[in-house]
Amino acid sequence: MNTNKKLAVQGVFWNAVQLVINQSFTFVIRLVLAKLLFPEQFGVIGMAMIFTGFVQVLNDLGIAAALVQRKEEDLREAHYHTAFWTGVVWSVVLFLIMSLLLAPFAASFYKEPMLTSIIPVLSIGILFSPINLVHKALLTKVMDFKKMAFIDNTSNIIAGCIALILAYMGAGVWALVFNTVAIIIISIPLYFWASRWYPKFIWDREAFNDVFGFGAYTTGTNVINYFINNVDYLLIGKLLSASALGSYTFAFVLTDTFRSRLMAVINNVMYPIYGKNQGDHESLKKYYLKVINYNSIIVYPIMIFMLAVGGPFIIKFFGDKWSGSIMALKILAVSVMVHMLVNSNTALIRGMGKPGLEFKLQIIKSVIFIPTLYYGIIHWGITGAAYAILINKFVAVIVAQYTFNYLLMIKLSTMEFYESVKIPWIAAIGSYALALVLDKVLHINFMITGTAIFLSYFLIIYLAMGDELKSQISQIKSSRKKTA
Repeated sequence: MNTNKKLAVQGVFWNAVQLVINQSFTFVIRLVLAKLLFPEQFGVIGMAMIFTGFVQVLNDLGIAAALVQRKEEDLREAHYHTAFWTGVVWSVVLFLIMSLLLAPFAASFYKEPMLTSIIPVLSIGILFSPINLVHKALLTKVMDFKKMAFIDNTSNIIAGCIALILAYMGAGVWALVFNTVAIIIISIPLYFWASRWYPKFIWDREAFNDVFGFGAYTTGTNVINYFINNVDYLLIGKLLSASALGSYTFAFVLTDTFRSRLMAVINNVMYPIYGKNQGDHESLKKYYLKVINYNSIIVYPIMIFMLAVGGPFIIKFFGDKWSGSIMALKILAVSVMVHMLVNSNTALIRGMGKPGLEFKLQIIKSVIFIPTLYYGIIHWGITGAAYAILINKFVAVIVAQYTFNYLLMIKLSTMEFYESVKIPWIAAIGSYALALVLDKVLHINFMITGTAIFLSYFLIIYLAMGDELKSQISQIKSSRKKTA
């Protein structure tokens, strides 16, 4: 196995471990909190997170991405120390802006006084997160995803357990606030332990200019990405209510949040791989299509479950108070399946050293998405917002196909593109058809129907791709033995 493939296999394995543990635990946390809290409480946190999340995007100035993308021979020790201190100083500035300016503005914008207290507390995470900036870049650069998986899992589990205790003690919305902040703070000593890197009092202007030039475009792209991904929260909270926003947030947690989490860990693996192969278009295409294929295999059965039996699932486990989420949940499940067709293009474009192109593409998509979203919310509430998300995913697929063939010159035919997800789509359609028969015709219990969805889906996958999957598992085992 060549070095890049070996590293990719190792990275996917450890990120898969991280994903399974994190998502399973996060799901349980959300399940319990949803039983203890109400949609309007989730909505208030959603309002606050729109502002704190936007500032979080600005926090590292794209410097971490620049450190990963640069070849090792182009980096000096000064680059890392300069990145660390720049991030720390910048985070202090952002924390003051959040506490003194944005918190009262958000409270006035949404007419929700609690935001003046919640946003400054949430901003503590922003204040501390740059401390991990260089450590994450170093571990990503050497592709030590085993340590990163351990850190992420440990911090999430500890923070989640304490948040549950707080919720049971009656802390209400503050249990959610604590969970968000504690994850970052708990991870700090773990990252120092994992990377064995410690900052020195070094700041170099040349090093700053070198990484900031790349980082500026990356940050601009991240800002546009964030705005596109969160403008629905902004408009729903403003035009509808905290309760509607809470219901919409809940639907997102069960669908698109899982997709974005998977994309984050997989793209974290592929970003340095794309960077190392940025001149080899054939290898880039091969890796990209495999990422689409395997991500789709993992995500599709979960989305089919939500689409087919998401309604009774929500009512049974979370209560009638979340019934307003059901229609949005189903539409968002379909949107996630469409999004899997382009789930690695951001990492690919950045890995090729073209953050400016990504920035321009996101602006184009936002011009189409925002008016559609506004119209949908005004006329159909959170259901209309979900439909706007779905339309935006289709647009993203079209834009990505054009980008590969005409802007990146990676010749990727439509047939090759859809061939990569043919088998997952066949399995998804087959399992969904079975679910309709069991649910609508035979009126079988939704849990039995849900179990049938997963069994039938993976049976079809096994029949179509069994030999390939066995080969991949063998490579993972072999790779682990060599690094043990």
